[in-house]
Amino acid sequence: MSKIEKVRGAAGGFYEIGQRLKAYRLGAGLSPEEVAERLGVSRAAMYRIEAGHVVKIETLERLAHVLGTSVASLLGVGVEYYARATGYFERMRQLEMESEKVIAHFEPFSYLLTSPSYTDHLRQMLIEAIPKQGINRSMALKEVENCLAVLAGRKENASVRRPSIVSIVSLSELQRFVSLGMVGRLDLPAKVKAERVELARQELKHLAELMDDEPMGVQIGLVEETLPGVTFQIFQSPSGARLAVSPFRLGELPNIRNGIATVTESPEAVQFYTQFADDLWRRAIKGTRGAALLRQMLKRSKRN
Repeated sequence: MSKIEKVRGAAGGFYEIGQRLKAYRLGAGLSPEEVAERLGVSRAAMYRIEAGHVVKIETLERLAHVLGTSVASLLGVGVEYYARATGYFERMRQLEMESEKVIAHFEPFSYLLTSPSYTDHLRQMLIEAIPKQGINRSMALKEVENCLAVLAGRKENASVRRPSIVSIVSLSELQRFVSLGMVGRLDLPAKVKAERVELARQELKHLAELMDDEPMGVQIGLVEETLPGVTFQIFQSPSGARLAVSPFRLGELPNIRNGIATVTESPEAVQFYTQFADDLWRRAIKGTRGAALLRQMLKRSKRN
């Protein structure tokens, strides 16, 4: 088999290669023009590759080097690895565009189900979370804005396409969220902390309203036990299912910088996580009963 035949045989063909390339490029914080310059090709050529046009394996090898990944990851062979949250969230956006159903366990809850004001508060948390030393602050701020732009695209796509969303939420994670408040670090003044706790409470009230109303395509289940420290999403589409596992988080003390996220089509991995999600869903508290439990937790936390 020739090199180009291997490319054609990669998962999803050239279109999927272009999608993964875009995700890795965004994760690297590079524009198409910057990548084109490093490769010594035209900007138009880069846009064509990302749009799913034919690309030579030699070009992919050079692209992988520029983007700090492997040809196998660009081809979608085995496991895709994402060391930056922006690239990972872009890949999620792409998969959500194709999905009919998304099963998600994200901490503290799925970003797609947050209130309209959540993004502004998330920006504040992400900026607070930037280390004071040992990091280029201007680049870190750019990374925050790039990440938020991708997240905004995810929300916009979800509002238009309206895939079925099954969100599994840990009650203990929600308790931590409302206890700490929407903070990016812990050394904030007491008055600011109190304000952030109230913001977290308002967000959980929004979540309870969603559980009461049960809008079409949205299902939320509360699990009264500690869940794994990593989050996962299962994307189900007519072409098959993919599994994404991530250490990144968008709640209190957010993390968009540290860890490695993965995406795979492995039938075994998808099967194991689907069975795990099914088991959690059977035990989860849903609907008005779940909303009542969430409001009781908020009342207890208010008294404390």
